[in-house]
Amino acid sequence: MNLPKNAERIRIFIGEGDRQQGKPLYELIVEKAREAGLAGATVLRAVMGYGANSRVRTNKILRLSEDMSLVVEIVDETEKINAFLPLLDNLINEGLVTREPVEVLFYRHAGG
Repeated sequence: MNLPKNAERIRIFIGEGDRQQGKPLYELIVEKAREAGLAGATVLRAVMGYGANSRVRTNKILRLSEDMSLVVEIVDETEKINAFLPLLDNLINEGLVTREPVEVLFYRHAGG
C-alpha cells in the first residue's frame, strides 16, 4: 500500500472504559479502521489527562485500574479519512476527534 506524501491524521480521544457494541470502544475503532482499509491505527494509553468533564485521570500506583485516557491515531489519504468519519461519529458518544494534515515521509512493509 502506498500513501500520498500529503495525508491526514485523525486523533480520537476517549476513555479506556468506553464501550460500544459489547466491546471496548478503542478495539472497535481499530477493527472498523482495518475493515475500511485504512493504512493503520495505533492506540496510545495516557499517563495523565482530563477531558470535557474535567475529571483528572492518572496512572498513579494506587489507581492503575482506573479508566485512563486513550488516543487512537489513524493516518491515511483525505478521501479515506472522509469516508471513515461518519462511521466514527456513530460510534463515539463521548470524546474528542481532531484532524490535521501530515507529511508522510515513508510507509513501509517488510513483507511476510
